[in-house]
Amino acid sequence: MVKTRRIQDGVPGMDLLVCRNPKAAARYEIEETLEVGLMLQGSEVKSLRQRRADLEGAYASVHDGELWLHKAHIAPYEQGGPHFNHEPKRSRKCLAHKREIERLQGKLATRGYSLVPLQLYFKSGHAKVQLGLGKGRKAHDDRETIKRKVDLREARDAMKDR
Repeated sequence: MVKTRRIQDGVPGMDLLVCRNPKAAARYEIEETLEVGLMLQGSEVKSLRQRRADLEGAYASVHDGELWLHKAHIAPYEQGGPHFNHEPKRSRKCLAHKREIERLQGKLATRGYSLVPLQLYFKSGHAKVQLGLGKGRKAHDDRETIKRKVDLREARDAMKDR
């Protein structure tokens, strides 16, 4: 059987989009993104393949030189039974190069920066999380963003009319 590759949402080679975190883009000004792997149990992988996950309220942090994903909800696998299942909101270790983690730790030490998960997906059979490094938005930032979008839309409409 030949696997087909397709591009979804700007991530080349993504096989299956499990879930997104649309509120992260609204609450944070994302400056850069990073793709990391996840250490998961078998029942978590099966549940993810059924798209039973949620990134609402999830965040990532660096502890003792390791990158961790906290409060990401992965529903228990229904066919697994109570003995072979996982805790839905446990902390999961993220897999990244040591240099990337050290660089992130330096940026997170700067006041106002947060590491938020943007989307969870499978790529080449491996579970991946796209993390975004960003600053929290303020109310006046939202007004500026809305004004910028309106100006861009008006300019686009003016170009269409010509």
